[in-house]
Amino acid sequence: MNETRLFVLAALARRGPMHGHQLRRDARLDRADLWSRVKPGSLYGALHRMESEGLVRPVRTEQQGALPARTIYQITDEGLRELRALRDEAFTEVDVRPDPVDLALAVGDDLDTELLRGYLEDRIAALRALGSRIEHQLDRRWPDQRTADDLIAEHARMRIRTEIDWHEKVLADIDKLSEQ
Repeated sequence: MNETRLFVLAALARRGPMHGHQLRRDARLDRADLWSRVKPGSLYGALHRMESEGLVRPVRTEQQGALPARTIYQITDEGLRELRALRDEAFTEVDVRPDPVDLALAVGDDLDTELLRGYLEDRIAALRALGSRIEHQLDRRWPDQRTADDLIAEHARMRIRTEIDWHEKVLADIDKLSEQ
């Protein structure tokens, strides 16, 4: 599943023709990094690849004042078909990726308990910081926020809460790990 392609094609289908800078701005405004692996810096390269594949096409070049010239892209019929296929793939594939921390825990028999405790506490702090960042970002509604955006935010909150709960359970059972 290529989330960047899905994001670009969906943005062009929903908002109409735009240039790469607008896509980047929309990714930041939509807080795409909070609910996907879309990186705003990867959007330009994705646009060029999709152009070579016939999924988007340039419609014009604009230049405002001293700003650099910008190519405006629109989605093609083939791009709309790809968008539907990517969206179908996203909805039908259930992909809960293993977290490398599970592997580290499985092979961490020789870890000092206090070192492991420190790692877990650091991870919990990082998860709480991410949760706070998401809460802070989501407290500020944006003009075209939709019900889907609220549901996505709730999904992120629930996932982080579950991760924190699991890490706290490992901390609570940490002494049992050294008994085995």
